Amino acid sequence: MALGPHPAGARAAASDIGGARLEPVAYGDLPGWADDDHAAALAALRVSCGPILDGRAALRPAAAAGVDLLAACRAALAVPPADARAFFERAFVPHRVIPASGRGFLTGYYEPELAGSLVRTPRFATPLRARPVDLVTLAEGETRPGVDPALRAALKDDTGGFRPVPTRAGIEEGALDDAAPPIVWLEEPGEAFIVHVQGSARILLEDGRVLRVGYAGRNGHPYTSIGRLLVERGAIDRDAMSLERLLGWLRENPDAARALMRENASYIFFAILSDHDPSLGPIGGAGVPLTPGRSLAVDRGLWPYGLPFWLSGALPDADGVERPLARLMVAQDTGSAILGPARGDWFVGSGARAGTRAGLIRHATDFVVLLPRPATERPGGEAPR
Repeated sequence: MALGPHPAGARAAASDIGGARLEPVAYGDLPGWADDDHAAALAALRVSCGPILDGRAALRPAAAAGVDLLAACRAALAVPPADARAFFERAFVPHRVIPASGRGFLTGYYEPELAGSLVRTPRFATPLRARPVDLVTLAEGETRPGVDPALRAALKDDTGGFRPVPTRAGIEEGALDDAAPPIVWLEEPGEAFIVHVQGSARILLEDGRVLRVGYAGRNGHPYTSIGRLLVERGAIDRDAMSLERLLGWLRENPDAARALMRENASYIFFAILSDHDPSLGPIGGAGVPLTPGRSLAVDRGLWPYGLPFWLSGALPDADGVERPLARLMVAQDTGSAILGPARGDWFVGSGARAGTRAGLIRHATDFVVLLPRPATERPGGEAPR
């Protein structure tokens, strides 16, 4: 049967989602399954299960979890780490996700660490801005009068109506200076753009403090990859494209860079995470801290947060050496460019070396989604209460 928009509530007989086929497979057919650190994946799953069980709203709403994922989360809380592999095999049924292209596609992202200032200075003159108080985030299919249905956000006006949020160019020209005040200042426009793409950052202040900033909303305009534009226009060779090359081009071509970045009309707003444990990863779309190497950004219109995914293939490390990938991850985040059932963005970690690796990952990868087994079909299982 068709999986529809809420896969976690579907049964294992589901056969398609978003134009991709789902084919049940055995755990024994997943290369490297027995050798993975299932306890690490279980820990990441438990982080996601908190808001699912509590009914807390996600930072960026996704497909509904469904009763079967709810039951799996409830069971996960009582599983000792040594039994993690057995738990996943008991509670979930693996399904290979086969898109029209035959394989999925994986990119990487990270949490930048950048120098910054709480006040504008000659050195630090590029702002990250706060979320406007009157910003309304629109779910897929949701509209407001006077706002293009293709936009995913709007601003309330003084009359009780709505208006579109300005584009990146409009915001940079001062359209929201009062409504979205700067929360921190960075050194380069290219650095700020990368923080917009990654969705979070650690800002190293001049007095030695570390400030965490995280995603707080967006202007709702479509995302355009400037890296793709540079490749298409012949400015950087496709095989040579990396985060370092992109940042280098932006620094070396400041006027052209400004115009290029404005071709991406999407703009991200941020909040200072003053109460966030510095030992934890940044907050993802699910509203929970990300786990380096275990958190996966997915298409939130198709998949709910908390679903486990098994990914296999080969990915470069920070030195560019390709190494096998065989790892269980958990859907905990999303992104404007992450569209499709076999499209993922892997959270690599924080800092420059993580950024180097993340910028190298643009690889075909095999996706297997672990759909929760209906509670009544689990060994010793019971229907959720």
